[in-house]
Amino acid sequence: MLYRSPEMSGEDGFAYMFYERRTRVPRMAQSTFDDEDLFTEASDELREDVEDNLEEARENLPEADELLEVQRDNVIGVLNSLKAELDADGVQEALREARKWFETGKRADAFDEEFVSETEEEIERLNEAVAALEEASENATDLVNAVATLKQNL
Repeated sequence: MLYRSPEMSGEDGFAYMFYERRTRVPRMAQSTFDDEDLFTEASDELREDVEDNLEEARENLPEADELLEVQRDNVIGVLNSLKAELDADGVQEALREARKWFETGKRADAFDEEFVSETEEEIERLNEAVAALEEASENATDLVNAVATLKQNL
């Protein structure tokens, strides 16, 4: 709101200066409330991101039945098909995103202890699954190479 000041001359011979009147109002309580709401909202979003990325990681794991169902004409085709099913790239990327948001929220103390404990266990299970996929993929690659070498030597 603007107010007149007698320091400036106007057409009527009076001095006027317009200035904005500012009143200082302590806003600590309101600011704290708003900050807490924002933090809660951000915590909820972080938690949702973590849960979504963990779900995506679980969905990217191959199904056991998919690993066993292979229709190829030769052993090398079967092994190459198996290697394709053992690809852990999608799982690793989703798990990395989940870990990134989880660590951010955890360091900010944005999650309750139960969520932290459950998420750490889920991340550990998924890390073990990724390690098993990588090991199986390496073994399949070695076996493809061994079969190819055997074929050449026979």
